[in-house]
Amino acid sequence: MAKDKIAYVCNNCGQESTKWIGKCPNCGQWNTFKEIRIASDTGTAAARNAARTIRAGESVVFAAGKNVAQRLRDVLSKDEPRTDMCDAELNRVLGGGLVQGSIVLLGGEPGIGKSTLTLQTILRIDRRVLYISGEESPHQIKMRAERISRDIPDNIMILSETSLERIFEHVREVKPELIVVDSIQTIATEEVGSSPGSVAQVRECAAALLRFAKTSGVPVILIGHINKEGSIAGPKILEHIVDTVIQFEGDQHYMYRILRSIKNRFGSTSELGIYEMEQNGLRQVSNPSELLLTNDHDGLSGVAISSAIEGVRPFLVETQALVSSAAYGTPQRSATGFEQRRLNMLLAVLEKRVGFKLMQKDVFLNIAGGLRVTDMAMDLSVIAAVLSSNVDTPIESGWCMCGEVGLSGEVRPVSRIEQRIAEAEKLGFHHIIIPKYNLQGLTHNYNIELHPVRKVEEALRVLFG
Repeated sequence: MAKDKIAYVCNNCGQESTKWIGKCPNCGQWNTFKEIRIASDTGTAAARNAARTIRAGESVVFAAGKNVAQRLRDVLSKDEPRTDMCDAELNRVLGGGLVQGSIVLLGGEPGIGKSTLTLQTILRIDRRVLYISGEESPHQIKMRAERISRDIPDNIMILSETSLERIFEHVREVKPELIVVDSIQTIATEEVGSSPGSVAQVRECAAALLRFAKTSGVPVILIGHINKEGSIAGPKILEHIVDTVIQFEGDQHYMYRILRSIKNRFGSTSELGIYEMEQNGLRQVSNPSELLLTNDHDGLSGVAISSAIEGVRPFLVETQALVSSAAYGTPQRSATGFEQRRLNMLLAVLEKRVGFKLMQKDVFLNIAGGLRVTDMAMDLSVIAAVLSSNVDTPIESGWCMCGEVGLSGEVRPVSRIEQRIAEAEKLGFHHIIIPKYNLQGLTHNYNIELHPVRKVEEALRVLFG
């Protein structure tokens, strides 16, 4: 039997070392390295036994023998078989459905709705599901299920367990077609001496579940906690192990939730899913613009509408800005839902290229609805909202815009311009400001009036005269 290995792991960031170090070279924290004992065959025997039991009763048998090298051109390329999750938003983020034998990590803040999203999904699909809960009792899960759906199917098995070895024993008995682990930080294996949630436990349990998923072909969904910085708690290797990492975002003070893909080996990471939290669960939002636009903002300064795209979905976003005299010596710059450094750059462009002095003004920016937007086409609406608040002049209703702003004050072209224009036209807008360079690729005649601009001052002249 191989001898167990000794390693030192930082409790803060998961950095590993062969010896004890006072200061972590990765995160800079002191006295965070703890000694852990790594077993030679941690959790893999139970995973192999459970996978072998399931393979024996399935018609699809995955290769579990010895691997051999083969030419790349001889490898068969085919579409991965996917499971329909009966949720259009979740299917879009996953790339078309849940791939057989994949392992998915779902992260988010406490109370954001991770367990609710997972539970309402498995209540809809026609698969034998084993729901493993290390945090809640079966009675609590039953109460949530009754709130979500009146009809609870017979294909869902609930297990309240934290021991990895006993979990695989139940897997051999139930033979599920889908496994949900809520959460991975509560699961522990007997082969590792540290407490549940530690770096060693999270890594070894995730590795055993990965081996089981790849060997048996049963997909596994892991629910993970996040730390105060907003990243998934535990070692960074946890995100490298899994096939897909999904982040569930949103402000608890708002009813809207954003499902964003950070890593996806079987699809695109640019997709976005939007939900609305209701009393009986999460409602899919097929038209995000209906939630992100205020119905009545006529006569209000500091409000600009932008045609943005997240993934392949266009939607209109309301940008709100407030500019006021600085009460203290240093002016404040605050942005909610928009990158802070990007805001500082746009304010510098507005002052240097357009000539508006804002160095003694406080600037507050907010993206309505609690949404965080990363589209560069928001730049033009941010500048328009800031200037509208600065001069206290509202932008007329029926106007929207899109365009990336460069350091020299030029309005750079944006992608998918036809989708942005079509979305604005569909929602009843009459005017849209677009980059002049995007006119070259337009072939369709729109009922909305197009205003091409080349510089920021041209766009502001069109809006404010």
